[in-house]
Amino acid sequence: MDFLKNYWPMLALALWFGYKWWNARRVVALLPALKQQGATLLDVRSVAEFASANAPGTVNIPLQELGARLDEIPRNTPVVVGCASGTRSGMAKMLLKKKGFAQVHNIGAWPNFLK
Repeated sequence: MDFLKNYWPMLALALWFGYKWWNARRVVALLPALKQQGATLLDVRSVAEFASANAPGTVNIPLQELGARLDEIPRNTPVVVGCASGTRSGMAKMLLKKKGFAQVHNIGAWPNFLK
């Protein structure tokens, strides 16, 4: 029990990173099918980050602008969100789900769109 008492924060952090990695791999595997369904590929990094490198076919709406630009995203097709590490895209996924988007997937880091 002392082990868990002393090391639970590190264990929780490892589990969180493991979940992010696993979920990104899962969405990468779904990507071909989601594209066939007409998915919107949404990159929520800043304009400067997007300009420096991006995946073909992705749309850039920075996270801080997303709430004001929801009308630019179709609601009847899947949405796949990505960013630099998966953290901002995780927040974007929560926002989109809260605003009524039914199919939202967090692909994690934007290079995963290239796979």
